[in-house]
Amino acid sequence: MTDPQDYVKKGTTTVGIFCKDGIVLAADKKATAGYFIADKKVEKVIKITDNLAVTIAGGVSDIQLLVKLIKAELNLKRVRTGQEATVKEAANLLSTIVYHNIRRFSVIIGITAFIVGGQDKSGFHLYLISPDGSLSEDDEFVSDGSGSMMAYGVLDSLYTKGLPVNEGIKLAVKAINAAIQRDIASGEGIDIYTITKEGVKKVLTKKIDTTIKI
Repeated sequence: MTDPQDYVKKGTTTVGIFCKDGIVLAADKKATAGYFIADKKVEKVIKITDNLAVTIAGGVSDIQLLVKLIKAELNLKRVRTGQEATVKEAANLLSTIVYHNIRRFSVIIGITAFIVGGQDKSGFHLYLISPDGSLSEDDEFVSDGSGSMMAYGVLDSLYTKGLPVNEGIKLAVKAINAAIQRDIASGEGIDIYTITKEGVKKVLTKKIDTTIKI
């Protein structure tokens, strides 16, 4: 009997790095369905508001739904109160949605995970939301997805407290590249976003050319 999970795109490497002047979020670009590469140009870092972005991992349909929900809820809060949600409020809300999503009965399990990076009046913040809905804040770095073990090896070795965003970008490239080299579900390229006083900005996108020519 075919496992429904065989039709779920999964496998990825995402990274979040806390810097002295901002947050760096990065991810590879490959989406897989079992042993099949379903997409080679996936955007796994998503801008949610002008000052908040997330990385994504897990089942695509659930991720798309949860991203729509969190965007709508944050927009609704702004309309109702005239204020932007803090990064902590946004992360708590998204983790609650993830918690309920994976516990909802479904033929296909709604596995999702997010890294949340953002800025508010209290400064910069970095959170990891696990597939079970648990939420943790980190002031150094986090990684998620099937290639996270390779990424953590690089981050543990090379991260230094208080590094600037421009160095964080270089470190993110090294971490994602390490995963691409060894994790079969990560690859095809890299996207990097920064969250600074200027807001959310895409600073790098690179596609790996795997075409063989003779």
